[in-house]
Amino acid sequence: MLDAIKIERTTSPKARPQDDQLGFGKYFTDHMFIMDYDAAKGWYDPRVVPYQPITLDPASKVFHYGQTVFEGLKAYRTKDGRILLFRPTSNFKRLNKSNDRLSIPALDEELALQALKSLIEVDQDWIPHAEGTSLYIRPFIISTEGSLGVAPSRQYKFMIILSPVGSYYAEGINPVSIHVESEYVRAVAGGVGNAKTAGNYAAGLKAQEGATALGYSQVLWLDGVHRKYIEEVGSMNVFFRIGDKVVTPAINGSILEGITRDTVLQLLNHWNVTVEERRISIDELVEAHQNGSLIEAFGTGTAAVISPIGSLHWNGEKLVIGDGATGELSKKIYDALTGIQKGELEDPFGWTVQL
Repeated sequence: MLDAIKIERTTSPKARPQDDQLGFGKYFTDHMFIMDYDAAKGWYDPRVVPYQPITLDPASKVFHYGQTVFEGLKAYRTKDGRILLFRPTSNFKRLNKSNDRLSIPALDEELALQALKSLIEVDQDWIPHAEGTSLYIRPFIISTEGSLGVAPSRQYKFMIILSPVGSYYAEGINPVSIHVESEYVRAVAGGVGNAKTAGNYAAGLKAQEGATALGYSQVLWLDGVHRKYIEEVGSMNVFFRIGDKVVTPAINGSILEGITRDTVLQLLNHWNVTVEERRISIDELVEAHQNGSLIEAFGTGTAAVISPIGSLHWNGEKLVIGDGATGELSKKIYDALTGIQKGELEDPFGWTVQL
């Protein structure tokens, strides 16, 4: 039986930033959760400790072979002072899917949720109050065995850190501009594109640098085989409103199965909006833009929630979507989703978990 979670409180609490200074991922709370794994013992010693550096052997496999996975979710403060988590069990289920792909031992998902709740209870005063803010939660696992043999590690650390955040994009709910990548490839089916692992994001940095240099917020990836089918934005899944339908790329083995993506699909079905999950080519999207049927586009993800897309940059041309403003459906989804997350709207789906 796994040890009970031990709690060690800090004796040197940090100064907390003002809500209007948060940005994204710049500040971290007073405590973190750690649990260790050894092949001979399994997962052991779950504990909440003061936020601190960790010491690793220089030969730790995470440094050399990238055996690591992570998740991202949020906690919200309601107007009446309650603390709500949004679909946390889905995040830990997905973490275990990533674990399986990266040959990392599975976590007990109930224990992981208990660990998260224990950590948030200790650091609950860090949850910001201002509109558009939340407590971002980053669970992750790293391989720590000090050995240079190319094989799965026999030792790991599972950790959770917390960060009070504002908007992921400086634009907030205002539309972002996206560059469609034509040179680099992020992932292919059979690879690790559908796992939330560090290498996927490292593979996108070069393209992101190019997009930033051109003045665009993010990269829209095309498939790695035909180089024409739309996959996802660097930090988001993507949706397009074409005519009277909403179209999103189907899960195909190289696209992350976004929890916000699934949430939006459930909302749209609940509203009886016609949704198609299928392959969609960049040529089809350009044609829809040219004939006026491309009404709006938006990205979905935990960090940004809903991010309207005002324009796409493709083959040297800027395709302004709609009038470049936030679309009607994008705003409706954002309001509904954030309303449920903040406890201001009814949650008929059972998505929120109260601490």
